[in-house]
Amino acid sequence: MKVVLSHPTGNRNVRAILAALCAGGTLAEFDTTLAADPTAAWLRLLPPRLRQEWLRRTYAVPAGQLQTHPWRELGRLLLPRLGLGHHVRHEQGWASMDAMYQSFDQAVARRLPQLQASQQADTVYAYEDGALATFTQAKALGMRCVYDLPIAYWETGRHLMLEEAERRPAWAPTLGGGIRDSAAKLARKTRELELADVVVGPGSFVMDSLPAWARAKPTIMVPFGSPEGVGEAAATQEVPPARPLRVLFVGALGQRKGLGDLFEAVRQLNRPDLELVLLGSPLAPMSFYRQELPDFTYEASRPHEQVLALMRSCDVFCLPSIVEGRALVMQEAMSQGLPLLITPNTGGADLILEGRTGFLVPIRSPEALAEKLTWFLDNRAAIPEMGRQAREHATGYTWTRYGSQVLEILTNPLLA
Repeated sequence: MKVVLSHPTGNRNVRAILAALCAGGTLAEFDTTLAADPTAAWLRLLPPRLRQEWLRRTYAVPAGQLQTHPWRELGRLLLPRLGLGHHVRHEQGWASMDAMYQSFDQAVARRLPQLQASQQADTVYAYEDGALATFTQAKALGMRCVYDLPIAYWETGRHLMLEEAERRPAWAPTLGGGIRDSAAKLARKTRELELADVVVGPGSFVMDSLPAWARAKPTIMVPFGSPEGVGEAAATQEVPPARPLRVLFVGALGQRKGLGDLFEAVRQLNRPDLELVLLGSPLAPMSFYRQELPDFTYEASRPHEQVLALMRSCDVFCLPSIVEGRALVMQEAMSQGLPLLITPNTGGADLILEGRTGFLVPIRSPEALAEKLTWFLDNRAAIPEMGRQAREHATGYTWTRYGSQVLEILTNPLLA
């Protein structure tokens, strides 16, 4: 098996697959948009934060097996900073996320005949929204198509989000682009899944979201890994009774992640000994959030190490999402000794050992959230041990294991 792996921005789960393919000698080529050379002298001229951002696009790939397609991604990153934000408008702009994905997908598709001839590539591994042209060309060449779906399939996600727009109309503007996707974009997503020979997903919520006609396809379900050094965080300290219980929410501040339900739960409790801490990008004016819940602590986005430090200053992590794939932030919180309060739709039901690493509650249930928050308030002495068990449980999820399990199943002759 020789695999062409493609992803425009190369996130953590992509890197794990890439590492496994390199280690197994099965990588034909990795295609992405931008790739940084950490040894380049000019990097020293950049401000530290910008340098760190650029170095996130570094990939450990053997020479000759990395191909970049940079122009639209450069436009997407730079044009808004030049006051040309209309060029990145959703589905309309030349450098929009959608246009960048499609242009990238087409560029990868054009390389496949050459890679099949020169590298004996027989498999393409691509991700949602960036796979249609690649899969179409791969099918014409007789190559196998592996489709990685890191979030719930669009029909399930859109259905849930439209229900949310009706259930909490004030929060509808925070639901994101999913409910504004055009019919053409949704048709592309459907066609990608139709062309897929194998579907990869991080958990049961994603796999259960597949339409009935697609569930007969071979699937690979492997949970994402936890942060490196997951067992190295300092032990969770007992929550001082003199200060409020700090409940942390991390993510885009919208109802897709259930923030409206969490606000309602906190309003119901009206407890001065509970402090809600929010870290993430606002999707509405801050005045909207203060109108919904006047008393919370907002923390602006920051470098990753500072995010982990903030986690260690809190006591419980809460993410009552309506639609996710598998939110990586859950395992990051566990790695810092925080028990979880989450819904099954976060994709992290397997992270919960009920009452030991946290609690699982239904979606759209402020009452259930309030009940469990009350439990934490009334059982502060139990939180350090729950945090220890959460941290220990998270150590079982590694990125090396994630990548190697996907590769092991892909090489199974029954999937060939």
